[in-house]
Amino acid sequence: MRTPHQKRILVQSVAIGISVLVLSAGCSTNTSSPPAAKLERVTAGADSATIPIRITDNREHKKQIRQDFQQPMAEAEMNEQSLSDHTDALAQPAPSINSVLTKPATARELVQLLSKEHTVQVIKNTEKYQQLDSNPVIRVADQSTSTFSIDVDTGAYANVRRFLNSGQLPPADAVRVEEMLNYFRYDYPVPDSTEVPFSIHTELSHSPWNANTRLLHIGLKGYEVNPANRPAANLVFLLDVSGSMADTNKLPLLKSSINMLTKELNEHDRVSIVVYAGASGVVLEPTAGNEYRTISKALNKLQAGGSTNGEAGIELAYSLAEENMTDTSINRIILATDGDFNVGISNIDKLKTLIERKRKSGIALTTLGFGTGNYNDHLMEQIADVGNGSYAYIDTLNEARKVLSEELTSTLLTIAKDVIIQIEFNLTQVSEYRLLGYVNRRLANEDFANDKVDAGEIGAGHTVTALYEIALTGDGGEWNSESRYKQDQKVLPDAALGDEIAEIRLRFKHPEQNSSELIKRQVKRSSLIDNLTNASPDFRFSAAVAGFGQLLRQNKYLDDFNYEMAAELASDAKGADRFGYRAELVQMIDLADNLDQQRQANVVSPNKIQIDENEG
Repeated sequence: MRTPHQKRILVQSVAIGISVLVLSAGCSTNTSSPPAAKLERVTAGADSATIPIRITDNREHKKQIRQDFQQPMAEAEMNEQSLSDHTDALAQPAPSINSVLTKPATARELVQLLSKEHTVQVIKNTEKYQQLDSNPVIRVADQSTSTFSIDVDTGAYANVRRFLNSGQLPPADAVRVEEMLNYFRYDYPVPDSTEVPFSIHTELSHSPWNANTRLLHIGLKGYEVNPANRPAANLVFLLDVSGSMADTNKLPLLKSSINMLTKELNEHDRVSIVVYAGASGVVLEPTAGNEYRTISKALNKLQAGGSTNGEAGIELAYSLAEENMTDTSINRIILATDGDFNVGISNIDKLKTLIERKRKSGIALTTLGFGTGNYNDHLMEQIADVGNGSYAYIDTLNEARKVLSEELTSTLLTIAKDVIIQIEFNLTQVSEYRLLGYVNRRLANEDFANDKVDAGEIGAGHTVTALYEIALTGDGGEWNSESRYKQDQKVLPDAALGDEIAEIRLRFKHPEQNSSELIKRQVKRSSLIDNLTNASPDFRFSAAVAGFGQLLRQNKYLDDFNYEMAAELASDAKGADRFGYRAELVQMIDLADNLDQQRQANVVSPNKIQIDENEG
């Protein structure tokens, strides 16, 4: 048992952003007293570890505060003895600031001081992400077919950037590889006609993280529409003005973003604004899109306050959109919020059911996420999926420009709906495969031909990219052990199909149709590009993005692949980069590399802060 002079207070690390600020408050009239304590700040971010904080004689300036990062904890926990010590400390009369800072300070006194003087700020992190495991390696002999819905969301990429720019590695569940891939545009061939609304591109080359496996790159490119020829838009902006939206990176950024979008509209478009907090209401009746001043004036009057009744706002927004629909208009609700619904329906499954019912009216729902700390990524991504829309996260005004100005036509105009991809691998050519990303977009194989199954939409000019890592037979890239009891493979593909490694099948519906159409493409082993450096820039860049995403998720299939290799691969494949998005990715990889090195160097014991107290 420890003596009263040598105790340890174990404090379980709290979520993102615990800040302890020790200040000198007030002045001593004794000029002979020692100098005031040095200002120190301790922050436990998304990555925190057990770190010793030793408090010694302040006059000798021996106070040492060291910090480290590990994964965030959603709630604070203390062990039984620690809680008892902490409670006892708070029960004692609080010492004055000067008395603590001008004599040896104990940990108990520090707890009293910081608690009574309110100099400890604990920010509880309530960000929500769907827990997703990475896709497994599958033996073709066990299951030769893989089916998934396409996805054009980009929110995860911008959210990862927000974490890195704030000096934190993102939680693994915040990283969705497909959204990182689809953040970028790729130079795929444009479709020949609008009858088949997108082209299909395939490329086969080596994997950068495993010398014995290959990457199968699949790309779709939607036909493009001149903005001048875009149908009139019936837009309802559903804006969260609850108290949680008061921060500068929430409602103020939201208003600037929507103002930017409205500058891209014309006299044929109609704009309405619905707001919600504890209650909901219409702040702008349907207004011509070129009435910029009227729209801007309505936006600028908005202020944050109150609780968040998202359900009421959604109901009102759909009602207003229905009133202003025409036979030819683009009908879309744009929901901008941090997703922190706390009044009315807040359960994700119930909200999805509500939106599934509403989408049958022909009105799509796009979600724009804002803010940190209480951000509900899970909600924003899921309701956009069921609302036949897309999900983006707005962390900067430049991201707002990308989503709401540069890519506005893609965001608004759907050219194909319920798009499903199915791959069947040839057992004689491929032994194993692994789909990178699209974890929550996987479908049962029997869903491929079922027109009642909801799937993703493609907007005008959108590109969609998917990667499979495959082990070709005879190349030694298998992860699974060889089966002792092999199944008798009596049925083999025709000799004429021997060179085919896979058949790619796509089903889609035109926006006005309820029956799907089928497209097929074959990929041959002879198309393999032997050297990765000879693959196209888009292939190499997408491989770098996928590798980066897997590194952030600490994927177990990457062998010795690291951040430096991902950055070099991406840097060499930037190609034409007008807006600098690809160059920014390289910077993000370098930043993640530095943060990862810092984490590995400083880890002592995860998820705890340890304070040593020496009262003697």
